[in-house]
Amino acid sequence: MDTVLDDEAAVAARKTAEKTVFSVLVALSFTHLLNDTIQSLIPAIYPMVKDSLQLSFSQVGLITLTFQLSASILQPLVGMYTDKRPQPYSLAIGMTFTLAGLLCLAFVHSFAMVLVSVALVGIGSAVFHPEASRLAYMASGGRHGMAQSLFQVGGNAGSSLGPLLAAAIIVPLGQLSIAWFSLLALLAIVVMMRISRWYLANPHRAKAKKKSAATTTLRLSKGKVAFALFILLVLIFSKYFYMASLTSYYTFYLMDKFGVSVQHAQIYLFVFLFAIAAGTFIGGPVGDRIGRKYVIWISILGVAPFALLMPHANLFWTVILSVFIGIILSSAFSAILVYAQELVPGKVGLIAGLFFGFAFGMAGVGSALLGELADRTSINYVYQVCAYLPLIGLLTGFLPNIEGSRKAKA
Repeated sequence: MDTVLDDEAAVAARKTAEKTVFSVLVALSFTHLLNDTIQSLIPAIYPMVKDSLQLSFSQVGLITLTFQLSASILQPLVGMYTDKRPQPYSLAIGMTFTLAGLLCLAFVHSFAMVLVSVALVGIGSAVFHPEASRLAYMASGGRHGMAQSLFQVGGNAGSSLGPLLAAAIIVPLGQLSIAWFSLLALLAIVVMMRISRWYLANPHRAKAKKKSAATTTLRLSKGKVAFALFILLVLIFSKYFYMASLTSYYTFYLMDKFGVSVQHAQIYLFVFLFAIAAGTFIGGPVGDRIGRKYVIWISILGVAPFALLMPHANLFWTVILSVFIGIILSSAFSAILVYAQELVPGKVGLIAGLFFGFAFGMAGVGSALLGELADRTSINYVYQVCAYLPLIGLLTGFLPNIEGSRKAKA
């Protein structure tokens, strides 16, 4: 009799672990929104900082490089560590670093202190992303693509809000007004503490996902898995190098080529980033349904015609093309990340840290190199060169066909 009761309890626990916990996913998406809203203030204030501190484009690129490297180098290490030793309160700890960096950024008056400030924000990001991605995987109930996209759409929505808030608050009120955004960090910490309590109460979900992944993965040799991961990282390079040209220098491009004001340029940047947020949710659910490889094909290579046209367009068509680029390109990351997690089951934190970290690193390196190129040539030339980067999406053809999500549902 006891055995039967134990079996029934095990079945009930397994069914509970298989349910999608939307309250946790929404909370994670909301904290991702707050986290990335704060982070997006960094590129949003570039025109103001460049003018007040008399910086070159190369120095602007170094600010991005410092922020992105402080985030990218630590993320795989954080993911690897928490795969073995989960840290439920790490989200709130990471946001504390972000809060410190944000307050420093409000009061700095030198280039060196700007670098220190953005490095602190980057460390907060390094702690947040791998563990939050693991929690999204745990709460997904097997709908990994949907969960990752819901998590990502919060971040991209936050990224789009930064330029809008900078145009409305920071540009007219000045650098000290950045300190008001510390309230967002405090709100994020409160929500993160609630998520951490759910994490502590549901350790069985992490074990369930690991077992599920182990039974649904395709049997690929280590060499094929390594090659597939290499292709995915090259695709991340293509996406984020091109994205760096838009997130870091789009305002300068519009101001230089079309003579728009700083505030109008920030609004156009918001339009582009909002398009990214709007398109983010497409990649995960569609990948769950039709296969992630097809989504990767469309999302990276599909951007190429629009990217090639944009350097030759007027202001109206530049904004329209940027919307198409944002919507199409934004679906790539969720599909790539879940594809990689299915290739390497049981290493959710490590893979999330590796890919988030590499993405941040490529964005930072890209921004620094493109800033140097802009100083040597012009902003217009930077966009002419970057227009060819989405053609790297042709490498998607070398990826193996996997249908891990469909097998998991079956």
